[in-house]
Amino acid sequence: MSEQAPFRVFSGTNSRYLAEKICAELDCPLGQMNITHFADGEFAVSYEESIRGKIVFLVQSTFPNSDNLMELLLMIDAAKRASARSIVAVIPYFGWARQDRKDKPRVSIGAKLVADLLSVAGIDRLITMDLHADQIQGFFNIPVDHLYASSVFLPYIESLNLENLVIATPDAGGSKRASSFAKYLGAPMVICDKKREKANVVASMQVIGDVTNADVVLLDDIVDTAGTITKAANLMLENGAHSVRAMASHCVMSDPASFRVQESGLEEMVFTDSIPYTKKYSKVKQLSIAKMFAETIRRVVNNESISSQYLI
Repeated sequence: MSEQAPFRVFSGTNSRYLAEKICAELDCPLGQMNITHFADGEFAVSYEESIRGKIVFLVQSTFPNSDNLMELLLMIDAAKRASARSIVAVIPYFGWARQDRKDKPRVSIGAKLVADLLSVAGIDRLITMDLHADQIQGFFNIPVDHLYASSVFLPYIESLNLENLVIATPDAGGSKRASSFAKYLGAPMVICDKKREKANVVASMQVIGDVTNADVVLLDDIVDTAGTITKAANLMLENGAHSVRAMASHCVMSDPASFRVQESGLEEMVFTDSIPYTKKYSKVKQLSIAKMFAETIRRVVNNESISSQYLI
């Protein structure tokens, strides 16, 4: 890419692995940035090249810990002060999205707070994927390009050539996603009815629908401790399923999630690479979303339609 190209792609520390793949798809170099850390844990960012008049794409998922979000905010502020023409936050995994509403008295709405922080910092557009709740797009007063992992999951499911495919969701909240997959694939759908005692603790679960001799694909957006997804998988097998595999957009995988997946009846647990996963467990697999995000960046730069990428 020549120095006269209208855009530059930069990355935060922990999303560099994905930014490099995106740049490879775009056939452009990853922008040069320096992040200086101080002894007390504070850090500062600076661009090591001119971005005056450029469209700046900042790749950074805001997964735990919160340093990733703070790093992104500083990157945005530095780009604004360096006279970037426009600033696009590319956030494959949008953290705090599970706090999308006031579901009991005296709680914060974390997703709205993060949206406000990004807006005040100075972004002109957001590109993200599989928000925990679609209405989070309405927390922003700027364009939001909301991508879907279905673009990589559906071709993968089709490649498996499962004989008796059934699409399932581990809770009622994912029924819309599962229904879309089932309709596209021409497969039946079942639902797990889940009751929680508290966050990350499932009290009870039952299957609604027939999974006898079925090759079940469980769908979710986030797997955190893997308690729900593994309980659902084992329950499917108890109800006569032939095989069970799971797919989820975002690989949070807090301990002991990996151990639970490995010890469960799941054939495999498939994620995108929106969040890095460095542990070595044979059942965990990641599919790259770099090509999808690269194509979206290209279309944004060229003012082309984004929606034509969507399979469902």
